Amino acid sequence: MVKIIIYTGLSLPFDEAKEILDSADGIEVIYKRPIKRGDLSIALKENPDIIGIIDGVFHQNSAVGHKEILNVIKNGVKVYGASSMGALRASELDTLGMTGIGYVYNQYASGEVDSDDDVAVMLDSETLEALSEPLINMKYVFTNAVKENIITNDEKDELLSIAKKTFYPKRNYAQTLAQSSLDNDTKGILINFIRESVDIKKEDAKELLKTIKQDLQ
Repeated sequence: MVKIIIYTGLSLPFDEAKEILDSADGIEVIYKRPIKRGDLSIALKENPDIIGIIDGVFHQNSAVGHKEILNVIKNGVKVYGASSMGALRASELDTLGMTGIGYVYNQYASGEVDSDDDVAVMLDSETLEALSEPLINMKYVFTNAVKENIITNDEKDELLSIAKKTFYPKRNYAQTLAQSSLDNDTKGILINFIRESVDIKKEDAKELLKTIKQDLQ
């Protein structure tokens, strides 16, 4: 029996995660809420073979520590990270055995972003629903909007500057566009583009689960 523990719920809801990776013959998959300091010590007692870290707390509780992850790896557990806290920690520990996956991980690993503020969101502690927009998603969407000639590089820089100056619990597209100098026509086109864009943190979370599933084969 292969036991897998995945920490998510925010970037990817449990029901959607189970559509990609769920318990089956010879595999037990346990989904848990975003990881916090001390959770891995408890997880080790469950004797997992694989741990996937997607979401984690940043400000509500103490964040999962590097030593905790390294201790898990030392105990023979394969650890994957993507999307949010997992991507951040993987970029810091990829040379020490943690496997990073996806766009957000690559942004951290390359030095394009270096702050936990880029993936931080305000969440409903009961439903795990995101109540704000992560900066990393906004950067991804605005960069693609430049490629599609919807906005200019200067306009992208202005939007990101507004978003970065906004305290993360209050960060969202509507507020950012309202404070920008974009004309109404451009705002309308950009709003439609935003609505059609993928949630890159969610896509990275899916990729982590698909990677684990593939590695089991």
